[in-house]
Amino acid sequence: MYESREHLQTLTEIRSLMERSSKFLSLSGLSGVSAGLIALAGAFVVSMRLQTDLFTVFLSNGAGDYHTDLNKQDIRQFLVTVGIIVLVLALLSGTYFTVRQARRQGQTVWNQSSQRLFRAMFVPLATGGIFCLALLQYNLIWLTFPVTLIFYGLALLNGSKYTLRDVESLAYCEIGLGLLSLFLPGYNLLTWAIGFGVLHIIYGLAMYYKYERTLTA
Repeated sequence: MYESREHLQTLTEIRSLMERSSKFLSLSGLSGVSAGLIALAGAFVVSMRLQTDLFTVFLSNGAGDYHTDLNKQDIRQFLVTVGIIVLVLALLSGTYFTVRQARRQGQTVWNQSSQRLFRAMFVPLATGGIFCLALLQYNLIWLTFPVTLIFYGLALLNGSKYTLRDVESLAYCEIGLGLLSLFLPGYNLLTWAIGFGVLHIIYGLAMYYKYERTLTA
């Protein structure tokens, strides 16, 4: 009986070592929370600047069901600017919390597992980004909101093989929400705020209490 338990413990340790060598396990839940808060702030800035609310329809002709002094080109430039700022701030905060988490675990951030994760997510994200720029170019502004959710979800799904499996659940939620918003164009900014804001916060808190709380206690 004792030898059986000893063998089981040995197999568990081997499995843990193999998982750590093949997967990036230092993702911080707090990075998800911070990204969600930044996304919600970005959605609020958009709604305030365009003098509208979260239920605005961004129509295919580049105009919208709102009152604003911005023309079509200004709207595109404004959305791209806000999007870039939100992305940069989310990446910076995510990097900070992930580096901190990796150090607590005695791991390095840029290793073979994180490089595999980066490569797995890069193609869907880059493709989605270029696709969204084309949509903006042709004034299909409302479509950029669900498209960003869908391609982001696909990137998470592709990368979930190289990190925490919990990421897969977030990926399906993002994809499902993006597909749903294709048929609810009147809620495009709202669904975007839920996908990148609320879902990130929920996911981040869940991951924090599941994996990180014991390390910070």
